[in-house]
Amino acid sequence: MIPVSVEHAAHVLGVAPVGTGDASVAITSLVADSRAVTPGALFVALRGERADGHDFVARARADGASAVLVSRPVDPGLSLVVPDPLTALGALARDQVVAGHAQGLRVLAITGSSGKTSTKDVLAQLLEPTGPTVSPIGNLNNELGVPLTVARIEPTTRFLVAEMGARGIGHIAYLCRIAPPDVALVLNVGVAHVGEFGGRPAIAQAKGELVEALPDSGVAVLNADDPLVWAMRSRTAGVVVAVGIDRQPEWDAAVWASGLVSDPLGRFRFTLHACPPGEPYGQADVQLSLSGRHQVANAVAAAAGAMAVGVSLDGIASALPNIRPRSRWRMELQSRPDGVLVINDAYNANPDSMRAAIEALGELGRARPGGHTWAVLGDMLELGAMSSVEHANLGASVARHGVSWLIAVGRHAEDVVQAAIDAGLPAERAVIASSKLEATQRVLGGLAPADVVLVKASRGLALDTVAEEILRQDLPATSPPRESRR
Repeated sequence: MIPVSVEHAAHVLGVAPVGTGDASVAITSLVADSRAVTPGALFVALRGERADGHDFVARARADGASAVLVSRPVDPGLSLVVPDPLTALGALARDQVVAGHAQGLRVLAITGSSGKTSTKDVLAQLLEPTGPTVSPIGNLNNELGVPLTVARIEPTTRFLVAEMGARGIGHIAYLCRIAPPDVALVLNVGVAHVGEFGGRPAIAQAKGELVEALPDSGVAVLNADDPLVWAMRSRTAGVVVAVGIDRQPEWDAAVWASGLVSDPLGRFRFTLHACPPGEPYGQADVQLSLSGRHQVANAVAAAAGAMAVGVSLDGIASALPNIRPRSRWRMELQSRPDGVLVINDAYNANPDSMRAAIEALGELGRARPGGHTWAVLGDMLELGAMSSVEHANLGASVARHGVSWLIAVGRHAEDVVQAAIDAGLPAERAVIASSKLEATQRVLGGLAPADVVLVKASRGLALDTVAEEILRQDLPATSPPRESRR
């Protein structure tokens, strides 16, 4: 972080330091996990469902914390006592952004119902050749994760990439007060968390808070292929850049992809077109190293965001082929020695990301002659009253994309399986598994070389262990012939 004194932090929070210690001592990091404390840290004592950070103050001090941020005094050491340490953490993070802006920091913020984490990974890698860049590790996109990401900036940091999620109206607006964006990317409006919002219009209202936070000099990168996102252009004072796939958006400032062609690993080659604000038209041929058609949309949005802060089209085109996944269990492709390809996309799931993953599975299957495709799918959580309908839509999508075998796990497994059968998947190829172990065994009992296995569910089902177990296994010495399993 940009070092500040305990005294300065107290001034930002409107409190006076209490307890023994030198208030002029420097704070060099903000930490909410006592196990991560290093000398100079300000330890933020948060109360969670399973633990209370106040119980770990002694450990933080022993490991060299300069002070602690608490809601009640715990010991006689140097402390900042505030009503809500989480809100106070946000205020300290905002102070970091203000200091960073004074030294040329640019903030690029991303939201959307799906694709946020993958897009921020791409965007960060496009920015890094231009200057020091900080981006979230994993998907730190809430009122705790955003401040902790901000706290990693240093005096030399040129770009901060912030991923912003929401569980309701006002959440993104709050995050934007912590990290006011210079560039805002809105990817899509789907039905993730629809049970909490009550409908897509409410989700769009919440996501649009990101572009509303832009100053006149800001840039809003909006998906012109999503009507709810494209409508947000009326909600921002910033310059609007339209992004799209397969067609040129009807907008003066635009970035889009055309001529998509996939290789056997689902990695797309395409032409990237760009008409950034105030710049001449340009185009470049690009080969992605990431698998799945949805990664093209992510790459185009990231490219538009990078151009908004001065990265050239040539620089983007040369960087995109070298982009690598940075966040675990998101379209993570690994091959077994016997040739079976496993897609571990089990970090999280919603209807939009499920459809993208199923589409990618179908593409990979078609590119591997003689192979069959397996979809091991678990529940999508937080869909509320839409759960049964969306899981049925998922099952229909499995059949529509020609997936060979479906193994469903979870409370809504029957909805998925029945809809897949109704849409044409043979009943003997659509199976409900009562546990992760059974799902794993069913797949391992039927795999053959050139097969592709997708494993995906909401994080609460922890299906990543299924993918890992499948990867650890080789084919049995004698696999039953395909005909015997039809």
